[in-house]
Amino acid sequence: MDTIATIRHHRTAFPGEALRPSGQRGFVGRLVRLVSSLARWLDHLLERRRGRLALLEMTDDQLKDIGISRCDAHREGIRRLWE
Repeated sequence: MDTIATIRHHRTAFPGEALRPSGQRGFVGRLVRLVSSLARWLDHLLERRRGRLALLEMTDDQLKDIGISRCDAHREGIRRLWE
């Protein structure tokens, strides 16, 4: 098998996702991609929430160091997960 054929043979974007000979992804491949995308989106939301909670735990001196008032930190900390 030559190099080009090897690269084409192993061309999958996600684990468990395989391309059909026509180059189209099957149902399982699309499902894996959807679940993976949702997991990344949820991880992003949770990371943002952790950052907001960290703001609420900071002291006034720490907030002053980063240029945020207690009021701004509280306003940011109580925002909804998806905002």
